[in-house]
Amino acid sequence: MKIGFIGASGLMGHGMAKNLRAKGHDLSLTVHRRRDAVADLLAAGATEAPTAAALAAGSEMVFICVTGSPQVEAVVAGEQGLLAGAKPGLVIVDCSTSEPDSTARLRERCAAQGVTLVDAPLSRTPVEAEAGRLNVMVGAEPAVMARLEPVLKCFAENVFHMGPPGSGHVIKLLNNFIAQAICNATAEAFAVGQRAGIDVKKLVELVSLGPVNCGLFQAMAKTLDGQMDGLKFELDNARKDVRYYTHLAEGLNCPSVMGEAVHQSLALASALGHGRKFVPSLVEAQEQLTGAKLVPR
Repeated sequence: MKIGFIGASGLMGHGMAKNLRAKGHDLSLTVHRRRDAVADLLAAGATEAPTAAALAAGSEMVFICVTGSPQVEAVVAGEQGLLAGAKPGLVIVDCSTSEPDSTARLRERCAAQGVTLVDAPLSRTPVEAEAGRLNVMVGAEPAVMARLEPVLKCFAENVFHMGPPGSGHVIKLLNNFIAQAICNATAEAFAVGQRAGIDVKKLVELVSLGPVNCGLFQAMAKTLDGQMDGLKFELDNARKDVRYYTHLAEGLNCPSVMGEAVHQSLALASALGHGRKFVPSLVEAQEQLTGAKLVPR
């Protein structure tokens, strides 16, 4: 297929685009910044489009993998956005973590031009993106899903059809809320434990052999050995995702006591200067707040 890609210079997008090209698709991309990050894709035969509109004009399907809804809205509906060059029949696949309400509005705007917008956010990490082993959660009608699935499997190990349009972004927000609740609780527990005088690594030893254990806990536990990149996900992106989750809950008139607490914990860590670091730096924020000594320096 003729596939366009926006966001190929990102940590997740690069691996996705690389695998689409490796599987034989005719790949075009826009270069927003960090040209060096896509040099290998261009060397492998990908072509560069000057604008999103030009990308859409030459594509059957376009993937978007950017930060969040403001960026998706600009890419799709901006002056030189995808809709400015789209032909009827184009499929736009938003793999970003976006707000469901924004996605719904964009989907209606796309449909008015005969364009299909699919929400297909991701889980796992840039390591799995490069290896073609991501998880993808798709919100789409069955006929669209049938067309999309073989393409998604170029960079995904597991493709989940979550339900009708919008389902993918909702489930992604639920997933990320749960994930960040685990990370924030772990960082706080480490700080309280150290201040109480216990060897926090004994807590890790216990949890590692019990039902509380999970990959996220282990990523946070690596901070006790000075490894701050066990989870390569920017803290400010995590903050944005949980904010989207609390907006979703508020719009449904559902209380979100845990969601608001997790969001504020992330907001506090960001305000303390850790926003551009990875999520495990929540442990560093707890050190500042409590005086605990956790990360070896």
